[in-house]
Amino acid sequence: MSHFAKVVDGVVTAVIVADRAFIDSGGVEDPSAWIQTPYNGSLSGRYAGIGNTYDSVSGLFIDSKPYPSWVLREGKWEAPVPRPEEEVDALLSWNEDTISWEHVKI
Repeated sequence: MSHFAKVVDGVVTAVIVADRAFIDSGGVEDPSAWIQTPYNGSLSGRYAGIGNTYDSVSGLFIDSKPYPSWVLREGKWEAPVPRPEEEVDALLSWNEDTISWEHVKI
């Protein structure tokens, strides 16, 4: 058994566990809409989740864009301002309004 993601217009709409033969038989509609997504991400960079996008050129599943200002680099979303290196252990949160990292108040 393997994990497969149904990709419609580049977006993951379902993830199931099935045999390749079942997928290829058309038992789940169009077999070409189903992309294998190993649980350890070995083929596709990461395990697919509903709402992720699939980049057919790179063969990677990509998380949903977390904030409008973030940019995609090598299959991962990055803030336009790097997280401060001296704040590695600090609780920080991205503030989209100010386009900056801020300390989380507990």
